[in-house]
Amino acid sequence: MKPEFHPLADQELTDAATFYEHAEPGLGAEFLDEIERLLTILEIHPNVGRPTPHNLRMAPTRRFPYSLVYQVLPDHLHILAVAHHRRRPQYWAGRTGLE
Repeated sequence: MKPEFHPLADQELTDAATFYEHAEPGLGAEFLDEIERLLTILEIHPNVGRPTPHNLRMAPTRRFPYSLVYQVLPDHLHILAVAHHRRRPQYWAGRTGLE
């Protein structure tokens, strides 16, 4: 299953990678590598993430305090948020996979 990012999730990914890269050179790339690793797992096992309200799932990264919030659709994974664990809980709840 191919992942497709909601525009706001794509911006969250870019912002987090930029933040880490400014904090320590190379760390932004490591963050992106971790997201890529998680996406590879989700492509093969889309239901591995923890179920959340609104028929969504959440899969945490191993090294960084982020989770991918996604919806399993018939032909792809719709990534709705790259959510930091300590920021506004469920701020992404209004995003749908039908946009």
